[in-house]
Amino acid sequence: MATRFRLFTKRFFIFCNAGIVLFFLLACLAPYLDPQKWWLISLLGLGFPFLLLAVVVFMVWWLFVKRKFALISLVALVLGLQSIHVFFAFHIPKKFNQKKEPGSIRIASWNVARFIEMKRNNNKGSQTRLKMMELIKEQDADIFCMQEFFTSLNPDWYANLEYVRTNLNYPYYYYSHDHDGDKHFFGNVIFSRYPIIDSGMIRYPRPTLPESLMHADIKVNDDTIRVYTTHLQSLQFRKSDYDKIDQIKDADDGLVSNSKTIFSKMKKGLSYRKIQTDIVRQVLDDSPYPFLFCGDLNDVPNSYTYFTIKGDLQDAFLKKGFGIGRSFSSLSPTLRIDYLFADDHFKINQFNRVVKNYSDHYLIISDVKLERP
Repeated sequence: MATRFRLFTKRFFIFCNAGIVLFFLLACLAPYLDPQKWWLISLLGLGFPFLLLAVVVFMVWWLFVKRKFALISLVALVLGLQSIHVFFAFHIPKKFNQKKEPGSIRIASWNVARFIEMKRNNNKGSQTRLKMMELIKEQDADIFCMQEFFTSLNPDWYANLEYVRTNLNYPYYYYSHDHDGDKHFFGNVIFSRYPIIDSGMIRYPRPTLPESLMHADIKVNDDTIRVYTTHLQSLQFRKSDYDKIDQIKDADDGLVSNSKTIFSKMKKGLSYRKIQTDIVRQVLDDSPYPFLFCGDLNDVPNSYTYFTIKGDLQDAFLKKGFGIGRSFSSLSPTLRIDYLFADDHFKINQFNRVVKNYSDHYLIISDVKLERP
C-alpha cells in the first residue's frame, strides 16, 4: 500500500511539473505571437513571473527528492532564457549618483497620473501634487518626459505646464494640444533644458484611445538627438474592476461573471496595443537622429509590445538595474510597464527607479552619453 502511494505521489508531482512547464513555455512564446490572434497566450505571458517561480521551485524540490526529474524544469529554464533575461536584471545594486558626469544627458520618464489633483485647493491630493513637483526638481534631469500630464487655462485649476516651465527650470517643451474651447488639456509632454529645434506627433487610430506618439528633436551642444515618448493603450480598469479583481483573489461569489468582465477588457487592451506597437516600431526605424525612447507601454517585458518596440535597443533598466524593476504600484509586484530605451549611439551610465507612492507609477531616470562614431 505504501509503495502504491509513493508511486501515485511521484506521478502526481511529475504531472504537475510537466503542466507548469507547458504553461511556462507557452508564456515564453507570447512575445513572438500576434496578440490579436493569440490573446490567450498573451494573457498567459502576464503570469510569466509566477510560472517562472513555480518552475524553479519544482527544480529545487526534485534535486532533494529525485535528482533526474529536475531536468524537466532545467530544460524549460534553458528554453526560456530570453524571457528570463528581459524579466530580471542581474547587476549588483548601486546607489544612483545625483551628480551628473560631464558630457552625460539625464533623461527621466514618469506617468504623473494628472498630478492626482487637478483643481486648486488645499486637500491631500494638492499636497501630493506639490510633493511630485519637488521630486521632479530633485532629479535635475536635462530631459523629462511625462505621461497623463494635465494642465489648464482656467485659473481655478492647476496650470502645470507653466509651473514646470518656470519653477522647475524647463524653458523648452513640446506639448501638443488643441485650443478647441475647452480649457483643460491631457496628454504626453517632453520638457527639456536643451533647445527643441523640431517636434512632431502621431495620433494612434481609433478605436484605440486618442493617445499619441510624440518626438522632439533636441540640440545638445553640437549634436541633435531625438526623444520619443508615448502612453500605450491601458486596460481601462476602473475602481469597480479593481474591486472585482479583489473578489476573484478572495474567491468570493461572482467569480465567473467578474472574470468575464476583466478578461474582456484585457483582451481589448491587447488588441488595441498591438496596433499602436506596430506604428511605434515603424516610426522608430525611420528616425534620422540618434534617439531615446521612454514611456508607459502598459505591458510587461515578456510581451509582444516590449519585444517589438525594444528590438535591438538598449533597456536602461536591464543595463544598470537590479531585480524585477516594478514600475506600477497596483495589482501585482511584478509589473514593469514603464521603460527607457536607447539606440546604439548612446552609452547608458546609470539607472534609477524612484519608489515614491505619489502617482500609481514610479519615476524612472537614466544618465546616458552620446558616443560619437
